[in-house]
Amino acid sequence: MNNQGLRVRKPGALSVIQDLGRFGYAQLGLSQGGPLDEYAYSWANFLLGNPVNLPCIEITLGQAEFAIEQDGEFAICGADLKASLDDTPLENWSSFFAFKGQCLNFALPKNGLRSYLAVKGGFLLTSQLGSCASVERDQLGGIANGKALQEGDQLRFSAPNTHSSFQKRQLSFRFIPDYDLPITLRVIEGYQRNIFSKQAIEQFYQQEFEVSAHINRMGYRLTGACITPPQQKMLSEGIALGAIQIPPDGEPIILLNDRQTVGGYPKIGCISRIDLPRLAQAKPGQKVRFVKGQLQELQSDWVQWANYFGY
Repeated sequence: MNNQGLRVRKPGALSVIQDLGRFGYAQLGLSQGGPLDEYAYSWANFLLGNPVNLPCIEITLGQAEFAIEQDGEFAICGADLKASLDDTPLENWSSFFAFKGQCLNFALPKNGLRSYLAVKGGFLLTSQLGSCASVERDQLGGIANGKALQEGDQLRFSAPNTHSSFQKRQLSFRFIPDYDLPITLRVIEGYQRNIFSKQAIEQFYQQEFEVSAHINRMGYRLTGACITPPQQKMLSEGIALGAIQIPPDGEPIILLNDRQTVGGYPKIGCISRIDLPRLAQAKPGQKVRFVKGQLQELQSDWVQWANYFGY
């Protein structure tokens, strides 16, 4: 084996390659993939001066270990997984330089769920349908058929600048989210909102929910309160990112990046795209409330985000 790049010693619970995702193929039943926490992903690339769409590793729940087999500049952003380099703690939301022969470790989360590991110039991977994003169900992306990283996998990256030219960059505390706080999600209501009763809409906005144990890259199920679903039968239709489905048991399901592309449960609307990263870092038991969002305001906020990161 050509020992260059980054080698996986322990993949942890779930470590996957993600860029911004795969678009334009929903009619074929293919999910978009991409980082669940787009905010942390974007900052990890930004701190290294990378273009926004370069592949990173999304590490969920930590317990991962990587061997550095080539000098490189890296950045970590997102959940605090108590990252360390040769047992020396690393600062989160920050870039760092690692030398060949060192070992990079991630422990169980101190807060949040998912951390993003980026490298200067991005990991060198073959694009499939315009993206390297891993979606195992679609057998696309990553190193092989969309699968999560496995022990022994190797990720190549371009030769870095020398350590003497490296300048550490760190995100200001003002822009670092507190993942332990209760969550308020802004909702862009859709046309199906009108088939819910007035009582159901009041339940939706007035009740407090909890993140259940049933969470993954497809979506988050909430529990602790229920919404009365409409009796009307729905035809299956395309599902947007952040869609809020109300199944027969009344417990909302918020659909995320690896969601199915069509579904027939009634939907109140969608979570604002700029609020989804906060949900993606929520642990089971965390409190969630919904508020009605203003479309123009949310669109304006998203445009500012996109312009800043160079989408």
